[in-house]
Amino acid sequence: MEKNELIDGLTEDILTYVMHGNFPQRKFAESLKPADLDSRFEEYEKLMDFHFVLREDVIEFVKNLESELRSVNTETENRSRVRRGSVDGRIDWNSTIQERYSRNPGDTSLFVCENKTERYDTGENIVLKRLLSTIYDTLKDCEDFFDRNHEWRERWKDEKDLVESMKNIFERNVHVKRIKDPEEYEPTERMLNSAENSRKELYRESARLLRKRQNIFSGDEDEIKELLNKTAIRPQDEETLLELFVLFRFISTIESIEEGSFSLNTVSTGSQRIASMESEEKEIAVYHDSSARDLGIEFKFDPEKDADEPYSRPEQVELKSREIIEDYFDKDTNQVTGRPDVILVEIVDKESEDREYFITEVKNSTNEKTVKRGIKEALEYLAFLRDDDDFIYRDEEPFGGEKQGLVVVQDFEEKDVKDVGDQEGPVRIVQVSDLEDRLEGLISDTI
Repeated sequence: MEKNELIDGLTEDILTYVMHGNFPQRKFAESLKPADLDSRFEEYEKLMDFHFVLREDVIEFVKNLESELRSVNTETENRSRVRRGSVDGRIDWNSTIQERYSRNPGDTSLFVCENKTERYDTGENIVLKRLLSTIYDTLKDCEDFFDRNHEWRERWKDEKDLVESMKNIFERNVHVKRIKDPEEYEPTERMLNSAENSRKELYRESARLLRKRQNIFSGDEDEIKELLNKTAIRPQDEETLLELFVLFRFISTIESIEEGSFSLNTVSTGSQRIASMESEEKEIAVYHDSSARDLGIEFKFDPEKDADEPYSRPEQVELKSREIIEDYFDKDTNQVTGRPDVILVEIVDKESEDREYFITEVKNSTNEKTVKRGIKEALEYLAFLRDDDDFIYRDEEPFGGEKQGLVVVQDFEEKDVKDVGDQEGPVRIVQVSDLEDRLEGLISDTI
């Protein structure tokens, strides 16, 4: 499956699940966060702002900012003050006579003086200050990482050090300092409209960029595609894109099983679960990657057997993985070991509290060695699942039975391999383009 197809599918899933709170935003951000950024950027809003400041039009805005700020708009405000014994500003004689008459007609030392002051806190300037605050705060958070990443450094430090320039403008420019910090609810829609209709390009562009940021946060379809495809915020390799795609396929498929009897619950902040679904009889939880390791379920190898003992679990894993890969590719294989990062589905019977598990390995490859490694990792996970130090599956059936696991691989261009419907064993192999059509049949027995 091509990258653009994955992105189209993921865009719909993000709009359906992430933006409605059914898929935790932090997990989504964690999956997309560049490795060079620290854990602060696992916060969805911080990551979206990082995406925002890497936009070419934001960088261009900062390049021209210093000269544009020389002509910020201000409003003239007249203030009248009563002075006694001195004059400060222009004397308002009409007001002075009225004030003297109301107080003491003979007091010739009293004057009402009028002062003109410039007011910076206009709606247009609040829009500008909000944009500058967003750029400044985000750059400050990630400035240390720019020096480690060539792409980011080139974007912001090509002609001159724009990060330092932005910092100096925000902290020292007299016009910027005189504009108040926006309230949490500002800029208002009225302020944005005013800036959009301004005669000055500085304000029109400020409003346009803030609208663009709003679209990023609200889950605009075009912005999500750009997030996944065009900026430095993208998975470190396409395997992460594929894992997210497969993960959402599981969520949507489980939702559709038994004619919609499963309802998708909102996942609370801090939950280990990626998704949680319930019917009258069952509760289903979906975990991904490291979240599955926090369940109290462990993955452990046992020592190998003595020569006269039955095959140990590691040996059964190796034998079964060879058997499946040889059947799939119709050829002998070599030994490979690995530690799985999985999608784990846990099914709990509400009445008996019995638990069943379905695991999935995702490999963005058609290489036979890589596929075999995925099969072995899936079998290892099944064979060594433990709860309170006890194996979940018994020795006589260490993998839990038929169709307990799945390995999703990339599409083969030209290769004669068995369809998933013709495969046997605890772990099946499916190409990603066939996943949506085949997944319900693979997991319906377990679910």
